Amino acid sequence: MNAVVESWDWLTNGANWTGENGVWHRLAEHLHLTAVCLGLSCLIALPVALVLGHLGKGGALAVNLSNVGRAVPTFAVLVLLLLTPIGGYGDWSVVIALVLFAIPPLLTNAYVGMRGVDPDVVQAAQGMGMTGRQLLLGVELPLALPLVMTGVRIAAVQLVATATIAALAGGGGLGRIITAGFNLASTPQVVAGAVLVAVFALLVEGVFVGARRLSPAWLRGRMG
Repeated sequence: MNAVVESWDWLTNGANWTGENGVWHRLAEHLHLTAVCLGLSCLIALPVALVLGHLGKGGALAVNLSNVGRAVPTFAVLVLLLLTPIGGYGDWSVVIALVLFAIPPLLTNAYVGMRGVDPDVVQAAQGMGMTGRQLLLGVELPLALPLVMTGVRIAAVQLVATATIAALAGGGGLGRIITAGFNLASTPQVVAGAVLVAVFALLVEGVFVGARRLSPAWLRGRMG
């Protein structure tokens, strides 16, 4: 109970929210890192998933290969990158590790969404003379969008929770609050940092839930 009270005292202390090591600064770093990694992951995974889903070839292999990455801990990937010239000690190792971590849910959901489009709708569009590009962008993608966005939501929330490992490579983010707490043997600070990460992840989840509720009924009904 003392740890809970002391953690609350730490969180309500204004001095812990200001300055370079304050919560607001670390939160901004965490948000930036999450956004960058999510953006890069989407740029890599979504085009591949959409094209493979449209063609109906090679998607199962791509999804299975991406899912293998889920069995490898992100921390282990980060450590390996820190020991290689590819990553090294710094932000690039963290970005690479987090991008690899975020690709599986993005790739899987987008591919499944594309393959789940009603074949009758696809055939009707083809009968109207639509090209492959028009079919992909004008018919299949809009119908697959709910599952695509579900993958984005899952990846975003997972990135928020996992981006704390950036502190191990000298990066910023809320993980620095937790590691600083360990260095100071301050259990209240460690608990406070963990609470901040959890609350941030819930807020990100809430943003996607809110966006879903504001979306059209056909889209809202299919999103997970």
